[in-house]
Amino acid sequence: MMKKGICIGSLPGANLEEQFRLAASCGFQGVEAMTLDGDAERREFRALAESHGLAVSSVMNRDHWQRPLSDPDPAVRRRGLDGIRMSIETAAALGADTVLVVPATVTPDVTYEEAWERSAQALAEVLPFAEKSKVVLGIENVWNKFLLSPRDFAAYIDGFGSACLGAYFDVGNVALFGYPDHWIRSLALRIRKVHLKGFDAGRSAFTWLLEGTIDWKRVVDALREIGYEDYLVAELPRDEKDPVGRLGKISADMDHILGL
Repeated sequence: MMKKGICIGSLPGANLEEQFRLAASCGFQGVEAMTLDGDAERREFRALAESHGLAVSSVMNRDHWQRPLSDPDPAVRRRGLDGIRMSIETAAALGADTVLVVPATVTPDVTYEEAWERSAQALAEVLPFAEKSKVVLGIENVWNKFLLSPRDFAAYIDGFGSACLGAYFDVGNVALFGYPDHWIRSLALRIRKVHLKGFDAGRSAFTWLLEGTIDWKRVVDALREIGYEDYLVAELPRDEKDPVGRLGKISADMDHILGL
């Protein structure tokens, strides 16, 4: 059975205690953390989550946009790898099994081929540490002009030949130029975690879960068809007008999606 998770950045609250209390009270089972720097911070995060009956589903690496593994400068790529190692350490300390990684960005100065080769070489270097830590590197599909088809995404993952590198599939991020259920079936067992956000293809805009054009029944049917039984992690902004009410609505919307 699929489980409900939410990104830490989506949770209202003045501190972790309040954020976790609200997440648990709204029926979430897990929280996605950001990379944490030190042991004390990690111990506090895990203890507070567990005190509210919450698991840490995954860790979002915080350095991949500023220090992409595709950067022409080897020093930038090295710092990006250091950030991924810190994310792996965070995941292991929090009891999470997945680190979300954006592997590369294609730019006017970085070709698709260069992004592929540089990022693959860098990830191959850090992958043994992930394997030793029993943490999966979840490659996310984002608007980075890279891995633009499910066939490319699958080939990129398969090139590593490791159970500790898979897909962190974001449903909303493909809705502009593809059909999420098609991608799900193509990626199949490569999918290790799933992000949920709404998207309106007509307006090219992200939305709350049920306010866009995504056919959630097709999404859920595809996930069930491939046997996915892990977290669906909501990645949505805080609603400044009604933060707590919106959190409850996100949870209810996820219940509706899972019931389709």
